[in-house]
Amino acid sequence: MKELTTKPLADDFVFLEGPRWHDGKLWVSDMFGNTVYTVTPDGKKEAVVELPNRPSGMNFMADGSVVIVSMTDRKLMRLQDGQLSEYADLSDHLPYDINDCVCASNGDIYVGTFGYDVFGGGEAKPASLTLVKPDGTIKTVAKDIQFPNGAVITNGGKTLVLAETWGCLLSAFDIEADGSLSNRRVFAELGEYTPDGICLDAEGAIWVSAFDQGEFIRVLEGGEITHKINTGGKRAVACNLGGVDGKTLFCLIYDGDLGDIPKGARNAKIETATVEVAASGSP
Repeated sequence: MKELTTKPLADDFVFLEGPRWHDGKLWVSDMFGNTVYTVTPDGKKEAVVELPNRPSGMNFMADGSVVIVSMTDRKLMRLQDGQLSEYADLSDHLPYDINDCVCASNGDIYVGTFGYDVFGGGEAKPASLTLVKPDGTIKTVAKDIQFPNGAVITNGGKTLVLAETWGCLLSAFDIEADGSLSNRRVFAELGEYTPDGICLDAEGAIWVSAFDQGEFIRVLEGGEITHKINTGGKRAVACNLGGVDGKTLFCLIYDGDLGDIPKGARNAKIETATVEVAASGSP
């Protein structure tokens, strides 16, 4: 196993999620800062849009728009030409906050949900994965997931891999022609690691942000860990591959007391590591 180190890129955020590399910039959601930012490779950040109901995962669509998860009102919001509009309303389908997402090449968006009142101290319960199709169709495509989190699409668009945070594993599903999911199986057992955000590289390995352990790990199907980044006691929240050659791993880190997040303490930051295998483009 190789151990990598990181270097600082940008800071002064509240709590970051949903990193996506797009058009030469990193896009991130400051979930508790209620703002989506872009960050250049030299660390210059710019606020793009405010979402009052906590932004999270993002999807870049074929028409040039970006569809952003709005967590607490359980909607997908479309940003196009600087204007926000509603893309899909999941509030009649899901009673709790929605979370991260991944978009297929045909525009199908898969959205996770908490499944219980996380911030209100509710008892943990299994949750589901919801498909939102370009024609507006909304349907549940997977159930009994132990806190769905980051997701990627691999195998030429035929397979979806999902982080189950409280299950300490990555699950894989076959993607059917209509977008439904089948043949659920384990992609990788992660032991004590609690996976949060994930991203895929060009060899089919998955970089995993292990939130409770404060590590970013590169995992092969079957569970072998090939690379590790230790944050030194901080929280490893999410990650994405990008940069000019696709070999920069952008690591979203929280360096502080989790109880300070709702108070607006700005303890989140972005660090980068140089890796050997480039991005695949998912999520």
